[in-house]
Amino acid sequence: MNRKFISKSNRVLRKVLNSKENLDILKDLIETFLEIQIEKIALNPYLESKSKNLPSEENFGIADVRVSLKNKEELNIGIQFIDGCYAQNKMLLYYAQIHSNQIEYQDGRKIAKTITINLLDFNYLKADNYFNKIIIPSKTENQIELYVMELPKFRTSFEKEIEKKEAWMIYLCGRPEEEMEQVIKKFSKIKKLDNLLKNYWDNEVME
Repeated sequence: MNRKFISKSNRVLRKVLNSKENLDILKDLIETFLEIQIEKIALNPYLESKSKNLPSEENFGIADVRVSLKNKEELNIGIQFIDGCYAQNKMLLYYAQIHSNQIEYQDGRKIAKTITINLLDFNYLKADNYFNKIIIPSKTENQIELYVMELPKFRTSFEKEIEKKEAWMIYLCGRPEEEMEQVIKKFSKIKKLDNLLKNYWDNEVME
């Protein structure tokens, strides 16, 4: 894992990314991995409004956003890092939290389909692919949809042109400095995130 994410990875990235000024980074990451085209993206208020009151074992999640696609579909999307303990429970609990939070917003919105992106710094699934989609049938209108990215399984070759999905994975994994420098130089949103993280750690103080 990229060492700039250490010290409660979700907390660091939540502090860095949860602002209107940095929604372009979240948009780029989500569009890249879910292969969708987002027309509008907005932060849902749950994480920051509740985080101070949650026990540490429930205080997780990087971002909780509502997106409108170019085909007019709306989605509720959550992103989180997961450590090696109780991974399945944490994926399902996070999904339930992100999905059910929609009833708290009281802004007249309809309940939308929820998708979560789960970043794992360990191997968990039997599949060889680093990126997997898990569908769990539901009695409700929307089935449960979980995306799981196992960072240790990611492999790439610099013999060909780097695509954006590979670039994001290189950065999330914290690959060797030479590879990191190439993707930071080439992809503007990754460069912006890297600068935000550098600034965070330059100014970080003990709480």
